Amino acid sequence: MSSTTDRISGAANSAIGKVKEAIGKETGDAELAAKGAAQDAKGKVQSATGKAKDAVKDVIDR
Repeated sequence: MSSTTDRISGAANSAIGKVKEAIGKETGDAELAAKGAAQDAKGKVQSATGKAKDAVKDVIDR
């Protein structure tokens, strides 16, 4: 994936994960809340990967 794709996918996964987690907590669905938290974490990792790729590219382009 490109850095932009990583960042967009990461933001989407994080947002969807937060919604799932909140719905799970409100409805008492612990499994949905846990899946949402995991998806949020995955999104944060994807975003960080995209930022790291950008940083590496910036260093290489110097």
